[in-house]
Amino acid sequence: MTDTPTQLFIGGAWVDAADGATMAVDDPATGEILCHVADAGPKDAQLAEDAAVTAQEKWARTAPRARSEILRRAYEIIVERTDELAHLMTAEMGKPLAEARGEVAYAAEFFRWFSEEAVRIDGGHATLPDGRNRMLLSRRPVGPCLLITPWNFPLAMGTRKIGPAIAAGCTMVLKPAPQTPLSSLALAAILKEAGLPDGVLNVVTTSRAGEVCEPLLRGGRIRKLSFTGSTGVGRLLLAQSADAVVRTSMELGGNAPFIVFEDADLDKAVDGAMVAKMRNMGEACTAANRFFVHTSVVEEFGRRLAERMGALVVGPGTRDGVDVGPLIDRNGRGKVEELVADAVERGARVLVGGRTPEGPGCFYPPTVLTGVDPGSRLMDTEIFGPVAAILTFDDEDEVVRRANDTPWGLVGYVFTEGLDRALRVSERLEVGMVGLNTGLVSNPAAPFGGVKQSGLGREGGRVGIDEFLEYQYLAVPVG
Repeated sequence: MTDTPTQLFIGGAWVDAADGATMAVDDPATGEILCHVADAGPKDAQLAEDAAVTAQEKWARTAPRARSEILRRAYEIIVERTDELAHLMTAEMGKPLAEARGEVAYAAEFFRWFSEEAVRIDGGHATLPDGRNRMLLSRRPVGPCLLITPWNFPLAMGTRKIGPAIAAGCTMVLKPAPQTPLSSLALAAILKEAGLPDGVLNVVTTSRAGEVCEPLLRGGRIRKLSFTGSTGVGRLLLAQSADAVVRTSMELGGNAPFIVFEDADLDKAVDGAMVAKMRNMGEACTAANRFFVHTSVVEEFGRRLAERMGALVVGPGTRDGVDVGPLIDRNGRGKVEELVADAVERGARVLVGGRTPEGPGCFYPPTVLTGVDPGSRLMDTEIFGPVAAILTFDDEDEVVRRANDTPWGLVGYVFTEGLDRALRVSERLEVGMVGLNTGLVSNPAAPFGGVKQSGLGREGGRVGIDEFLEYQYLAVPVG
């Protein structure tokens, strides 16, 4: 912790907040304060924006290969410091060290992927149909960006946004979540070490998100917003972006259905459920929220899942053998407690878990509920915790209708051994991503994003850099 920066990163320098304010960073496993970091206000945000705007023109002219090599060096540094970054992440957000190491690898891959995409930005040339003009197409950076990241994947959500912005030639103001600022500050230090010019990336840690972000969005100099977080906050940011017509990418909430058909391989289905539900203690927008299991296999599936969930070890993420760390804070745990209590009051049966342990920290046990009433609050609320809620279904049309009966559409999971059914159901689901006989869809090489109120645009994959580029069309007369 002593080597981790705790100041704002503006114009390539580490500085205190203008008013001297700081905010505490807590350890969710103990409730104790890890450290204090600078708490930025509107003046600091303006200085960060000034730095990004000033650096934009020169950075946009930087050779693609130079941008690529900076990202490649940063990738290598992250890999070299996997244990250091994993311990930092576990300290501030609680996930077990094994998962934290996995996130470090995942985060690093975004820099490697976009280091390769930086040199593949292309345009086009054509003679227009009238034969009198040529069309030259070029692509150029959209301009200074505001990047807002969540607390649940504090390193990977940073690299998933910063990587394509750097590759495209955009400068940035990054605002990480107040619960987990340390991973973002460590990332800024790594990029500076990798040779990123001053002002290209600026990091403002703050507990005053509205005061910091709204003036930037309404001011007209920020040209791109990339946000990952709740749908409610996303709607507010979209409204604030409207005045200056800021281009937006939104990765918002999810309510993922997990469908197990009667012909599913139950070994695969239970393995997939453990990944889709328990990755990051269930604190993921891709987490399976609603388990629709065919009536003919629901008893067996529920028994197997409860056995696996009940065998998981809960405790501080730094302890050997721990599978499930704490939830992010007491508010997060309180929400899970309320959702489970509501489901039980409506008739759900607890197969395992369901009781908050005594003692310090924000722990909640892996929980499996069966016989869940469709009217339960956790059916239309993102649980963000280690709770699997099982419902039954009898036919395909019914389950597709129920799976789509939500304003969200990020990801769905389908388990069946029938190829025709697999393709048919996947195509009918109103989601941006489908896990077919797998519980993991996230990959830096694939486009990540949803439909409906789960967001706008895509991150990752070949299209990830498109969100940070504009087209320019040049008409040239023929002859």
